[in-house]
Amino acid sequence: MLVDSFGRVATDLRVSLTDRCNLRCTYCMPPEGLDWLPKPDLLTADEICRLVAIGVERLGITEVRYTGGEPLLRRELVDIVGRTAALRPRPQVSITSNGIGLARLAAPLAAAGLDRVNISLDTLDRDTFVKLAHRDRLADVLAGLEAADEAGLRPVKVNSVLMRDVNDAEAVPLLRFCLEHGYELRFIEQMPLDAQHGWRRENMVTAEEILDRLSARFELTPDDPAERGSAPAEVFLVDGGPARVGVIGSVTRPFCGACDRVRLTADGQIRNCLFATEESDLRKAMRSGASDDELAERWTAAVRGKRAGHGIDDPSFLQPARPMSAIGG
Repeated sequence: MLVDSFGRVATDLRVSLTDRCNLRCTYCMPPEGLDWLPKPDLLTADEICRLVAIGVERLGITEVRYTGGEPLLRRELVDIVGRTAALRPRPQVSITSNGIGLARLAAPLAAAGLDRVNISLDTLDRDTFVKLAHRDRLADVLAGLEAADEAGLRPVKVNSVLMRDVNDAEAVPLLRFCLEHGYELRFIEQMPLDAQHGWRRENMVTAEEILDRLSARFELTPDDPAERGSAPAEVFLVDGGPARVGVIGSVTRPFCGACDRVRLTADGQIRNCLFATEESDLRKAMRSGASDDELAERWTAAVRGKRAGHGIDDPSFLQPARPMSAIGG
């Protein structure tokens, strides 16, 4: 098992398949993009599947989520999902995506064994989408959501980041949209993970602000807190349920004490926290001939050193050198 020194057990593996993305969301990267990882540095599909198998079969991983960058840009995605779903014990398999291209891939991914999707949608307004993402692709995202629902990848979850004076007036419209379509909405506080290092706490729309805006239009009742477990979202029933909405207060309402996540970057580095400043290199060890047992030992050691919390409120906090696109969500 992947146990840290505080007794937390990592069972949820986030695997970045690429650092590339076809959007340029302002809270993640500059309009001109970034210097992408060289192809030889990326894990191959076989290497990804080998490490995931070690995690599932030897180390107690029960959920595998493929992320990016944008995971739909990885050509072998359907094959990787299929090989992951074939592992025993079978993990839950999901992806976090911007939804562009999902209209074409939702059915093949479902057939391969994908269980569900998380799709980023920060606005329903085309002009605001272009302002945020520097691409005119809102229609493609909405088509991807619809295709995921039709393919049975439910619950279809929607992730939204509100930015002050940009899209912060859309909390209520976004929730209404998700209620109408049967999607589960999760608002996420903007985190200090942008490549430009331009994040400022005072500019962040907080979880409390989001809940205040929603509560002005909807009756929100806290869902059973016992069912939350290690989930990052505080979940509320909307107008008595069964529809629900979640708020992930990563900054103002940290949930580090129950964290069960560990991350594998596209270039084979284990990160025991989203905000970690240290990594453990499994790619080099693997390509140098390390056995599965040796890789498992390295992985176990990396998780054992996990800190108590991300420390964003600590004056000594340092934003990770890698932006979100290079870490994986």
